Amino acid sequence: MNAPDTGQRMITVGRLHGAFGVRGEVKLESFTDPLHAIARYQPWILRDARGQQRSCEGVKVREGVKGLIASMTGVEDRDAADALRGVDVLVPRSALPPPADGEYYWVDLEGLRVVNAEGVDFGTVSHLFSTGANDVLVAKGDRERMIPFVQPDFIRSVDFEAGLVTVDWDADF
Repeated sequence: MNAPDTGQRMITVGRLHGAFGVRGEVKLESFTDPLHAIARYQPWILRDARGQQRSCEGVKVREGVKGLIASMTGVEDRDAADALRGVDVLVPRSALPPPADGEYYWVDLEGLRVVNAEGVDFGTVSHLFSTGANDVLVAKGDRERMIPFVQPDFIRSVDFEAGLVTVDWDADF
């Protein structure tokens, strides 16, 4: 499983969860919104737990009763499909369409510095996650802070040119 290093920033857009049926189809978890949009971003780079990668083109995705199902060239039977269990699906960041005004891809926020309104440095954006109620920005610096990604209540501004996220968050919290 080896793919050439494209030198581009890669984004995880899904994960394979083993065989579906006996014809080589694979259960697919999509991290895109909407879920079926994952089929638009090809070729896929498949990366296993050891970091081995390979390129995969011409993937067909369909909706099953319990989620998405993918079929790939070269995956012809249940054993080959099950061997893909836990494999991540990545695409170059450049494959994604530009976000709408005022929207951001989480991956674009990662690495930005985070400061509060008083200028206290909270470190950098480590990652974001969803709680269902709202998204949460995780800033790692002298310690880890979890800040609700609610604009303008807690997230005051995002300045990509300055590489800075300004938050309304108490430094002691």
